[in-house]
Amino acid sequence: MALPTIGTRIAFFTGKGGVGKTSLSCATGLALAETGKRVLIVSTDPASNLDEVLGTTLSPIATPVAGVATLFALNLDPEASARDYRERVIGPYRGLLPSAAIASMEEQLSGACTVEIAAFDEFARLLGDTGATAGFDHVIFDTAPTGHTLRLLTLASAWTGFIVSSTGGASCLGPLAGLEAQKALYSATVAHLSDPALTTVVLVARPDVAALTEAERTRLELEGLGVGNLHLALNGVFAAAKAGDAVADAMTVRAQEAIAGMPVGLAVLPRSETPFLPQGTVGLDALRAMIDPASVGDPVSSTAPVMAVVPGLAPLIDELSQTGRGVIMTMGKGGVGKTSVAAAIAVALARKGHAVLLSTTDPAAHVAGTIAGVVSGLTVARIDPQEEVARYHDEVMATAGAHLDRAGKALLEEDLRSPCTEEIAVFRAFARTIDAGKDGFVVLDTAPTGHTILLLDAAEAYHREVLRTQTDMPDAVRQLLPCLRDRSFTRVLIVTLAEATPVHEAERLHADLIRAGITPYAWVVNQSVLASGSSDPVLVRRGRAEAPFIDHVVNHLARRSALIPWQSQAPIGAEGLMALVR
Repeated sequence: MALPTIGTRIAFFTGKGGVGKTSLSCATGLALAETGKRVLIVSTDPASNLDEVLGTTLSPIATPVAGVATLFALNLDPEASARDYRERVIGPYRGLLPSAAIASMEEQLSGACTVEIAAFDEFARLLGDTGATAGFDHVIFDTAPTGHTLRLLTLASAWTGFIVSSTGGASCLGPLAGLEAQKALYSATVAHLSDPALTTVVLVARPDVAALTEAERTRLELEGLGVGNLHLALNGVFAAAKAGDAVADAMTVRAQEAIAGMPVGLAVLPRSETPFLPQGTVGLDALRAMIDPASVGDPVSSTAPVMAVVPGLAPLIDELSQTGRGVIMTMGKGGVGKTSVAAAIAVALARKGHAVLLSTTDPAAHVAGTIAGVVSGLTVARIDPQEEVARYHDEVMATAGAHLDRAGKALLEEDLRSPCTEEIAVFRAFARTIDAGKDGFVVLDTAPTGHTILLLDAAEAYHREVLRTQTDMPDAVRQLLPCLRDRSFTRVLIVTLAEATPVHEAERLHADLIRAGITPYAWVVNQSVLASGSSDPVLVRRGRAEAPFIDHVVNHLARRSALIPWQSQAPIGAEGLMALVR
């Protein structure tokens, strides 16, 4: 069975970045629509590529997909949702309060917290209010990578609990009365998520250990939320045409071993398997190939693509090493190998004698598992949301709460229970991590594109707040945006695969960084099948498809570039990571 069987009205597709959630959810929606069902596909990813995959320009309003009469799609737009949310909260007070008071309310509702709750409001409306999607037989949610999807799903319970327990009348999002009105909707959202007759959650994974480990963590967390109707979708299962090609054999064995060794909790779930396809998954024809893999023809022989020589990582690391300190950030779409590239750079710099801190802003990333051991000179850490919330809580109570009476402390404690506290705490930890680059190298593996952009937007918002109020903020927060914009201190490496969606998303990221005053340092094209030298027919076809994307990056986008071949051995442990460098 190539695609998941969806027997419920609502379906979520979630998983580690790059496992194919968008293509699989779109193919599933297309298959249902072509049986006559009216289907709505919703993307909750701030860096959605739903438009590209479906070949239709989308908006936050359900839009017909060109060429399929009963298929519709929309993108949740966090910024647009935040603007609408601010106006819903502030609008009733316009003309009643002085302009200075209105301006103050607008400033209060301009941060990352408001963006999050506004996007969540839209999500809750589509899931919890059945009237909002009454015209559809199926509603399919194509979600952001795992860590942020779990954050989205837990917000339903978190905000419901906060509203019920709060008595102070206000929150970091303004009057609680505005949230109280949403209580019924949030409660319905919780109920719909956990109703197996209404909702199916599809855990999408590639047949590799990291993706399956992530899927198992997600399964356990969903179980804790009371979500039990789960399906495992294995995407991109490869089998060599014949033995003898080292790369094809390694791909085959790696997939077989990962599937055979998957956690028991995943192994017992209903399962579908979609084979590895040589072409990309952009456009309706490519999606139909996922629905019916047998329709994909044999590779057509042609001359091999002519490629310019592109250097590997080693020259780039030599250049970075000469600076002696600073921040190196890997950015890009989920699943392109940012964590492996960051870890390889960190190990290589440590072996050159530098003091290196390797960390991550991705709640679903575990960089320590990539290093898999001790490397002299290298410290591995991660920004843990729970630890940061506890640290921020204690700091606020010890400072702002030190001289409050009992009632005042109770109100402050209540405010700190708001789910928005996590966003603030994680942001401050990000600022501290960047600041550590003044004393050595910090290599930072970032969250997938959309959430990294939101984090950088938060940096700009905090910077405006510092300039406006000159309030008492940690020096690391005050200096964050100037540090990020300092080319001699922060070097951003954009990591991509030689495929349409990762390159186009990276191109948009590049433009967003330039607008934020941050100039990307280099591009890294990772896991290139073309550069691996495989002669397997399917992989040769895949390699030929990569050539124009590599050319576009090297000759039109990058000031500096590096190309990393697909590795026969998984890049885990210091020696495996150094293979990426060599």
